[in-house]
Amino acid sequence: MNQDISIGDIIIDCGDGQALREFYAELLGWERCEMYEIPGVRRQDGLVFLFAQEEDYVPPIWPEQDGKQQKQMHFDFVVPDVAAAVRQAEALGAVKAQQQFGGAYFTTMLDPAGHPFCLCAKG
Repeated sequence: MNQDISIGDIIIDCGDGQALREFYAELLGWERCEMYEIPGVRRQDGLVFLFAQEEDYVPPIWPEQDGKQQKQMHFDFVVPDVAAAVRQAEALGAVKAQQQFGGAYFTTMLDPAGHPFCLCAKG
């Protein structure tokens, strides 16, 4: 294993980079930034999510369906209160996925660009 390798940033394709940056900045409370002329958000320890606007972006279908755009990534965010985090995410433009598999442990949401993410109970 190479000890010199670490994650630099994560780039997420979307239809509207500015709008998705605003969603994640509010959801996560991270600083707004820009790198390589791409809008992003930065956590205090330096982790960056960048939102690359693609003209031909097609939102993923979740859960997956044959012949449809598959998800390309999936974040799990650990939160102290799942119900409160769901309400906050919805107020910011996310929607609950129609199918849920997490029971009391997590809720699957779709961000404004259609990417699935989960809000997971601590512990």
